[in-house]
Amino acid sequence: MKFNLTAQDPLSKARAGEITTDHGTIKTPIFMPVGTAGTVKAVHQHELRDDIKAQIILGNTYHLYLRPGLDTLEKAGGLHKFIGWDRPILTDSGGYQVYSLSDVRKIKEEGVTFRSHIDGSKHLFTPENAIDTQRTIGGDIIMAFDECTPYPCEYNYARRSIEMTHRWLKRCCDRFDTTEPKYGYNQTFFPIVQGSVYKDLRVKSAEVIASFEREGNAIGGLSVGEPAEEMYAMTELVCNILPTDKPRYLMGVGTPVNILENIALGIDMFDCVMPTRNARNGMLFTKDGILNMRNEKWKNDFSPIEADSDLWSDREYSKGYLRHLMTSKEILGAQIATLHNLHFYLWLVTTAREKIISGEFYDWKNIMVKRLAQRL
Repeated sequence: MKFNLTAQDPLSKARAGEITTDHGTIKTPIFMPVGTAGTVKAVHQHELRDDIKAQIILGNTYHLYLRPGLDTLEKAGGLHKFIGWDRPILTDSGGYQVYSLSDVRKIKEEGVTFRSHIDGSKHLFTPENAIDTQRTIGGDIIMAFDECTPYPCEYNYARRSIEMTHRWLKRCCDRFDTTEPKYGYNQTFFPIVQGSVYKDLRVKSAEVIASFEREGNAIGGLSVGEPAEEMYAMTELVCNILPTDKPRYLMGVGTPVNILENIALGIDMFDCVMPTRNARNGMLFTKDGILNMRNEKWKNDFSPIEADSDLWSDREYSKGYLRHLMTSKEILGAQIATLHNLHFYLWLVTTAREKIISGEFYDWKNIMVKRLAQRL
């Protein structure tokens, strides 16, 4: 993997770049649609590629490990071939999903024992088999196995957690460096900064992660319930330490406003289930603010969902029709809303990139964050 910086905003730390992988080039800043179980819910791969213009998607190690399972994925030739996707894929390590299974998992130095949410069967994730699993899934970018601490989190717990995460990182690196990709293309490994909302722990973790000198770095453990101001403070702190010549990935973030503010702090890569999950519940993100398509006010509104969009469905379908689909619980409603939200998120980061290159990002961002937060 290669990363080249192409532009820097003069009034913020926002930057534009290009990540080159064996499955294609990713222009940053970028948003990665989440394809949890080998599918970005409610959209076809051709829509992801041609309408949404997704450059990279995310696969979830925990879910793919359980179903369809590694044997099936390996026989298929990896996740790319299994789902019919020829662009880059990033796989998370399963650490966040294990974190969310707090009632059915135990964390020890060896790794994490957990029970499947599908059938209750018992499993063990270790740093080593998290790497092996991601090798088999076949992500272009694979992530370190870490512990994502909750919010709020006691200081001493967070301290012990990052120390273990750093020990796990050494084990991940050793495994990654002594194994080979399975499907004839290169894979890249990203470590993850943790430390909850404690400045000294974030600084320590960022310094440790940077010392491993991998090809990219991630920031985890944010957007887990902390105030947005805490997220921004931790992101700024960490971005001041992580190397500028490598991509920075803020995991699990977030709202359109969160994305713009974190781009301004120097983040290059984002993923979040918000645009797809909220779409299925009738929430649309637009250039003018947020629409709740279940509201009565849209019942007789026959104007396009977003008239100036270059997405065909935004112009073809009306707000009134989408509301009808949502209140009737028709599958087409979830499809249209998801297509719109993902298209909007990709429009947002693409436009941010254009503004960074033209030197207009800072002023544009300040206008947009006020507009995007409005509820219409």
